[in-house]
Amino acid sequence: MKENMITLTIDGIETKVKEGTTILEAAKIAGIDIPTLCFLKDINEVGDCRMCIVEVEGRRGFTTSCITKVEEGMIVHTQTPAVNESREVMLDLILSNHPQDCLTCVRSGNCELQNLAKKFNKTEIEFTGVRYKKAKDDLSPSIVRDPEKCILCRRCVAACKKVQKIGAIDTVNRGFESCISTVGNLSLNDVNCTNCGQCIQACPVGALYEKPTTNEVWKKLRDPETYVVVQTAPAVRVALGEEFNMPIGTNVTGKMVTALKRLGFDKVFDTNTGADFTIMEEATEFITRVTSKGTLPMITSCSPGWVKYIEMNYPELLPHLSTCKSPHQMFGALVKTYFAQKEGIDPSKIYVVSVMPCIAKKFERQRDEMQNNGLYDVDNVITTRELAKMIKQANLEFTELEDSTFDNPMGEATGAAAIFGTTGGVMEAALRTAQDILTGKDLEKIDFEQVRGANGIKKATVNVNGKDFKVVAASGLANAQEIMEEIKSGKADYDFVEIMACPGGCVMGGGQPIKSSKIRREVDVRALRANALYSIDEKSTIRKSHQNPILKQIYKDYLKEPGGELAHKLLHTHYTARNKYNLK
Repeated sequence: MKENMITLTIDGIETKVKEGTTILEAAKIAGIDIPTLCFLKDINEVGDCRMCIVEVEGRRGFTTSCITKVEEGMIVHTQTPAVNESREVMLDLILSNHPQDCLTCVRSGNCELQNLAKKFNKTEIEFTGVRYKKAKDDLSPSIVRDPEKCILCRRCVAACKKVQKIGAIDTVNRGFESCISTVGNLSLNDVNCTNCGQCIQACPVGALYEKPTTNEVWKKLRDPETYVVVQTAPAVRVALGEEFNMPIGTNVTGKMVTALKRLGFDKVFDTNTGADFTIMEEATEFITRVTSKGTLPMITSCSPGWVKYIEMNYPELLPHLSTCKSPHQMFGALVKTYFAQKEGIDPSKIYVVSVMPCIAKKFERQRDEMQNNGLYDVDNVITTRELAKMIKQANLEFTELEDSTFDNPMGEATGAAAIFGTTGGVMEAALRTAQDILTGKDLEKIDFEQVRGANGIKKATVNVNGKDFKVVAASGLANAQEIMEEIKSGKADYDFVEIMACPGGCVMGGGQPIKSSKIRREVDVRALRANALYSIDEKSTIRKSHQNPILKQIYKDYLKEPGGELAHKLLHTHYTARNKYNLK
């Protein structure tokens, strides 16, 4: 069906766009940049901040370009004196009630309000606002909320309510007392927050950020009595470079490893190795459930934000959840047992740091269930952003670093592990191994493209050894809710379900580099990062988890068999029903 095209004029430039396009998007197509602040494509399109106003001939007053659709023959002016004066007044009003601590703010240099102040050459603020003292909420293990820096753009609210369908935060009160808060103004630690961090990704300023823990890492690195091991998740290597102005989706594995070694870590390992163990255990668990008529569908448990979500919202469906720990928790357990024994190191002296794209893993690592022999599997979780800060603190010129490789004996991983970082990747990796186990053959078909892609829910039927398995991969908690409601109602006939809390998977995790609204309008960040992971997989010599030689050796020498007694003790766990409020 042919799409209707609209012709309009923007700042004297005749432009043709599809019917239904907003003035903001039409201007972008014409090469004209209209400033925005509250706008976030497909998430928050409400026109509250008024920074994107324009004048349209024949209309009285200003028009908000982010929500106004184009019309045939429309004549738009984006830079009239009246428009610019009004924008400056709105910007002054926002700045007048905002802390002037840019030098020490976590978002300095990557703040959309700061960028607007530069754009409008703001060296003075005309108005003096009344500033209300508001306490910082830092009780959550994952998220810090600083209400004094909030500009009431409501992007975080939209991400939480619309994208994730959680509603842990919302706008409360009216007038000058309006603010973003929780039910009863409780801490995020005491409400139905899943720690996914999508609110952080949406925030244009420093009102929301991850709970910082790099100081603890530095202390351990400087302690000669502590053996500090670091592991890095697959999604980190395709996003870290963005913090050093490299193109989105650049694979910086070699430079990342070098940087970590220069920071002083005793061993630099790859969480991808842990992902291979996860696949072995998960595929084995799935096959056991299928052959013994266990609880189906089996649902993956790699995403801690998702796990907390099901614990709070669908506790009756917890038997569907895989008992497998997430890859970095499995790897931490092996470091403090197998590796410690092999190297003759006292496990209590080992300090495991996980570099993750996910802030929910800060919550996950301190769960009581994530311990063995009185020791936590993982001692600290830092985000991709936090690692970048550590590299900058160490005065390393990241882009100039040479490439190096992960340490042995636990640094080898497969291509299957690399794709864990994108939605559908866990399922695809599991299917590669499950089909070989069920058939007893090394099958050539290893790409399950039917579970890949940008759709929030992807359903497919996969034939393995003559049997059809119905599978579904969902990313984003709103999509997870849809699948869970199907299962709860008894309408679902799936065998295997993969769920990631973050839309698009770990590549878009709450701990990844934050992209401005403008960049998110112009670039498919998820696709660029995901494609980089698929490229790593395609270039890998070994692309099936069960063929990882390191994994084979550890099972032979230590774990004995997937799903065995020791494997269950170290690599599996249990999950618990939670109240949505006053959580522990």
